[in-house]
Amino acid sequence: MYTVIKRMEVSAAHSLSLSYPSKCENLHGHNWIVTVYCRSRELNADGMVVDFTHIKQIVQGQLDHKNLNEVLQCNPTAENMARWICDRVSKCYKVEVQESEGNVVIYEREGNGEED
Repeated sequence: MYTVIKRMEVSAAHSLSLSYPSKCENLHGHNWIVTVYCRSRELNADGMVVDFTHIKQIVQGQLDHKNLNEVLQCNPTAENMARWICDRVSKCYKVEVQESEGNVVIYEREGNGEED
């Protein structure tokens, strides 16, 4: 089994729609640290699980310096952001999103961990 891990920073803004009063309902930003985990039993024709550049293009290319409310089609929480990334990156089985020093979310697909 091969595993590829790509860690990167994304600067983005969001405002949350919550069922309780919170300052997070106001537009604000974070320097998110995103770690993407991809896995495969076999390598592709290029000898890779997935190209690091392709992961970066999807994550930073679509999220960096953006308003997440305009990109994600859901409430842009760190949890939803992690799932959104996992759904778009080939062979991805887990995503960690660190919103700030003490706030980290992990989304992990159920199953054997290999996305075909």
